[in-house]
Amino acid sequence: MTDGLMHPGHMPAAPVDLGGTGYYIHWGVLQISAANAVVIVLMLIVFVLALLLPFPRGRRRR
Repeated sequence: MTDGLMHPGHMPAAPVDLGGTGYYIHWGVLQISAANAVVIVLMLIVFVLALLLPFPRGRRRR
């Protein structure tokens, strides 16, 4: 079993324990993993930024 450290010539170990149980957020009847919640929040941020930031314009015709 590895100790989670990087060894020369080997792939680095995962920064988190992938063998344990996940962390879940409970809100009423809604249950979602914390990792999925983070991904959804990041996607919403990118979506809002895409709506608010100006679209790059090309060179104008003369």
